[in-house]
Amino acid sequence: MTTASDAASLTTLEAERVANSRVSDLARADLAAADFLEALGVSLDSEHLRATPGRMERAWAEMLTPRPFALTTFPNDEGYDEMVIVRDVPVHLVCEHHLLPFTGRACVGYLPGERIVGLSKLARIVEHFACRPQTQERLTKQVADWLQEHLSPRAVGVVITAEHSCMSLRGARVAGSNTVTSTLLGTLREDARSRQELLALSGIGS
Repeated sequence: MTTASDAASLTTLEAERVANSRVSDLARADLAAADFLEALGVSLDSEHLRATPGRMERAWAEMLTPRPFALTTFPNDEGYDEMVIVRDVPVHLVCEHHLLPFTGRACVGYLPGERIVGLSKLARIVEHFACRPQTQERLTKQVADWLQEHLSPRAVGVVITAEHSCMSLRGARVAGSNTVTSTLLGTLREDARSRQELLALSGIGS
């Protein structure tokens, strides 16, 4: 059963998805991909490369199009008041500075208030905000802020560890280096014990 708060959350998320989306012109993207490759000196005459612009266009469209979903919440009937943590959520993004991919893992945790959330939805929220040109810092904060606004928990913590191909494949070329970002809201900012629990369970350094 969808509650009024669930419906409001869905409406807000759908509105944001529409506001951040653009009408796709796949034929134009196909031509642009071909122009881009040829401008870099890549010949498309080979049978292996002839269909590459179309594959590029479809791959990018898939990576930048979030799937809609409904936030499912339930009454916290048992009064559960300890940390709920989903860790090792896969993160796949495109860096907005170089349009190169970066991948990693997210840990999303919260201290419940009056409602709890369906666990799979924590991973879906990460995916939703990852489907756009992004920075890791912004993604971390967007996920935490969204949960704080729509779930009203006592605390939210999001930790993301990722390797950026714009660092490993170009520039500094430091393969294997990871970037860690975190956003802590609510009592996690003041309660050192809860903060340490989240950071320990997030798997940082393991």
